[in-house]
Amino acid sequence: MAIKAQQIRGFDPDGAGERGKLFGLPFTPDTAEVVILPVPWEVTVSYGSGAALGPRAVLEASPQIDYLLPDIPEAWKIGVAMEAISGHWAERNAALRNRVRPYLKWLEAGNTGMNPGSEHVRLLEEVEAAGAELRDWLARKAGAYLDMGKRVGVLGGDHSSPLGLIQALASRNEAFGILQIDAHADLREAYEGFRFSHASIMTEALRFPEVCRLVQVGVRDLCEAEMGVIENSAGRIRLFSDQALHEARFTGTTWAAQTVAIVDSLPENVYISFDIDGLDPALCPHTGTPVAGGLQMEEALYLIKQVVLSGRELIGFDLCEVAPGNDEWDGTVGARLLYRLASWMGSRTLMKA
Repeated sequence: MAIKAQQIRGFDPDGAGERGKLFGLPFTPDTAEVVILPVPWEVTVSYGSGAALGPRAVLEASPQIDYLLPDIPEAWKIGVAMEAISGHWAERNAALRNRVRPYLKWLEAGNTGMNPGSEHVRLLEEVEAAGAELRDWLARKAGAYLDMGKRVGVLGGDHSSPLGLIQALASRNEAFGILQIDAHADLREAYEGFRFSHASIMTEALRFPEVCRLVQVGVRDLCEAEMGVIENSAGRIRLFSDQALHEARFTGTTWAAQTVAIVDSLPENVYISFDIDGLDPALCPHTGTPVAGGLQMEEALYLIKQVVLSGRELIGFDLCEVAPGNDEWDGTVGARLLYRLASWMGSRTLMKA
């Protein structure tokens, strides 16, 4: 604590942020209240690529933001820091991604049958093994910070990236809900043969019995099988589709009233899984699978704020699918969203200080 106090005293929040440090803040993972774990992973992406570069893009854009949040006075003092991006996992991602591309082209050509022991079958097995290894690595790393009393967020990578954090939280909480902001339901059993796919992350999360409720907001692209999963979930999954939300507003229901219904669907402990394509794609044009529609930035931030103000405990989060283009726009939007997610998660600690 003494080191953190020194870091706070020596920092000018009105000055220029330090390049190379998340948000330009002076903290390290040892002194931060909120630790961000970057996961440069997108091996199974099926459309646009670039999400593995998301952590770097957000890091590079983050020092330009201003720290003032009217709802959280001196939010920067909470202390947010990001671990170094793993060169090991970046290299594993690049190598496997290069091998997966020909397989995806083979599928896109209309091929379906694979003989047991074939090259494609062996590739799928290798990718699944790597996905399980990544999950377990992240679970250990996140768990170590959680056991130190820190809050943890994941910065992906594609939406398969945060499974290890969810696993770590499941082993430390009797029950919690997931608030998923996303253009997609991500409830496929597997996608294109990949179990640990960005399109099946919520299927994997629901394998943990501690995840007692999944509340999906902004979904506007899902298949019949996924709708069947939702309808047969006995209430474990609650869908607030983009169409339903907009149609209700067309007839006079306010966003404030809608957020009450969303928050009331959540249990006491909440994990937020934020796929940036849940936003209007004008805010994230280079994300892997953009879909017309979605939330505006302030709508999403208002929802997150209401979760915390309701008295619920925000126990973790992920921000995924930020893919940089030829400028800093996607990284800048991602950085601002990440700062607010981290600040709201750590806000109670600041209030107690």
